[in-house]
Amino acid sequence: MAKALGVGGIFFKSKDPQALMTWYQACLGLPDESKDYASFAPAAMPPNGATVFSPFKSTTSYFAPSKREFMINFVVDDLDGALKQVADGGGTLVGDVQSFDYGRFGWFIDPDGNKVELWEPAATAQE
Repeated sequence: MAKALGVGGIFFKSKDPQALMTWYQACLGLPDESKDYASFAPAAMPPNGATVFSPFKSTTSYFAPSKREFMINFVVDDLDGALKQVADGGGTLVGDVQSFDYGRFGWFIDPDGNKVELWEPAATAQE
């Protein structure tokens, strides 16, 4: 049986894809090898980091206040710093930072109205 080996990309529509890409490069330090995309090498993932594939029930409110049917999650090395950069760049922070034994989470709305989750895995979480 053929198997999926990982997530090969996150693809979505934007009214101005290059402006949104530039915003993410400026606010979250996404690799800037292109104005059209950013690629992350698996070796760049911190200890205890992972890419998660998880369908949610259609009735979930977890993606609110976004009206989108998806939410992107980025693994970050400094959650507080990343949230500050996003806010300084014009993103809208939503909710309070939450901590679990596997890491810390924070959320924002990007310029296109997408809710984005940031995850700092416990192995890199600052005490």
